[in-house]
Amino acid sequence: MARIRTTIALLSAGALALGGCGSGPTASRQGAPAPVGRPGAPAPAASPTGTPGFGPDGFAGEVDPATEPHSTFAMDVDTASYGYARNLIRQGQRPDPQAVRPEEFVNAFRQDYRQPDGNGFTVSLDGTRLPTTHRPRQGGDLRLLRVGLQTRAEDQAERRDAALTFVIDVSGSMGDPGKLDMVKAALNTLIDQLRPADSVAIVTFNDEAQVVRPMTRVAQRGDLHAAVSRLRADGSTNLESGLVTGYRVARDGYRAGLTNRVVLLSDGLANVGDTAAEPILARVREEARKQITLLGVGVGNDYGDALMERLADQGDGHVVYVSEAAQARKVFVEQLPATLSVRALDAKVQVTFDARTVAGYRLIGYDDRRLAASAFRDDRVDGGEVGSGHSVTALYAVRLREDAGGTLVQARIRWQDPITKEAREAGATVSVADLGRAFAEAAPRLQVCYAAAYFAEVLRQSPYGAEVNPGDLGSIAARAADRTDDPDVIDLAELIRRAQR
Repeated sequence: MARIRTTIALLSAGALALGGCGSGPTASRQGAPAPVGRPGAPAPAASPTGTPGFGPDGFAGEVDPATEPHSTFAMDVDTASYGYARNLIRQGQRPDPQAVRPEEFVNAFRQDYRQPDGNGFTVSLDGTRLPTTHRPRQGGDLRLLRVGLQTRAEDQAERRDAALTFVIDVSGSMGDPGKLDMVKAALNTLIDQLRPADSVAIVTFNDEAQVVRPMTRVAQRGDLHAAVSRLRADGSTNLESGLVTGYRVARDGYRAGLTNRVVLLSDGLANVGDTAAEPILARVREEARKQITLLGVGVGNDYGDALMERLADQGDGHVVYVSEAAQARKVFVEQLPATLSVRALDAKVQVTFDARTVAGYRLIGYDDRRLAASAFRDDRVDGGEVGSGHSVTALYAVRLREDAGGTLVQARIRWQDPITKEAREAGATVSVADLGRAFAEAAPRLQVCYAAAYFAEVLRQSPYGAEVNPGDLGSIAARAADRTDDPDVIDLAELIRRAQR
């Protein structure tokens, strides 16, 4: 099966439903069906293999491990949901609750997992008791379980040269402040940072696509800077034409043995040609067979979250959202060069709960990435592509049986080696005692995960958001910021305070 191999940097999409905030722009849904497991979408039916179902409110509920011990999902390194919510909340606006994805809030923050020696993963399991201020809906002994997955960072001195095809939205909507002007500045900075042996092509699209610059060695920086400087915004948004042309240019400039990537920069507001993800992806799958990966970069207050997210998920990809020049520089100058290499293809996770110790469990987020248990070792089923230096976190709310002890869960990850295509696995186990530490004594990064995840639950108006007080989440984030000295965590604490106001 031809598949798009994609590794993208993500920082996007959010939603806020707290009193006092004005209503902000709603993410565009043009041509894209609502993701499963979200308000307004039908609850996914349980599969014959036991995929946990969703309740009538569209949210995933607690699962009984005696009935379904396995929780299986495709890995996802997206962070766009948090970035977009952050941008709107800072403007005093209320994002669309359907655009809030808790896993992307959690994965927007740095972790401290140990890196593997090779091209696979380390699997880290830990957990904690919940804060005393947390009021579970069902009562009982509820704990927080963290599943952490980490790939090896890339040595920049040894990284392979790259052939990057930038597909840039120059439609009229990109003329708004903070869109095309920010993209141009970030591209010029990236061109100055790339190696002379790297290559760059530039494709633009509005009503139709245009090849502004064929694949050009970065040694010719002057020509590339000139091409970027000439970009102007006008016309409609034919994203389909842009992406199809971009993949054709990437195929024509394909460099075997090197890193080949298409980078799509757009506000995702497609209004000409096919405007849904699946038809667009169907047009480029042949080119994608050559291991041309995709990075999606979303921009702007009016942002088509649904389309960009589905292009990433259905194309095995990763998307990022940027709203400020500093974020754009971080994505293009720090994150993109550092994560060019793909470490794993079709990565899937399966967490197996022991029904003797666990009365119920709930995966927080990953609603549209869940798989049937039988899909874990079925290599025909797509997973997620993961780049170098990426960490991925999954959180579970786990309700223990009375007087539980011993093994709690086993977590395994399965992926394909990007070079040999050989399937590999790694795993780890955790006991009840490992989740026995009081929340105040838990690792600060674990506390950040909790605050980010339940902040998302509040914003997306899930029934689990009612278990917490946003003020308590802000205090937890502030204390974790003091312990980590991490500016991103400081920003999270302030963001929660803004949301309350």
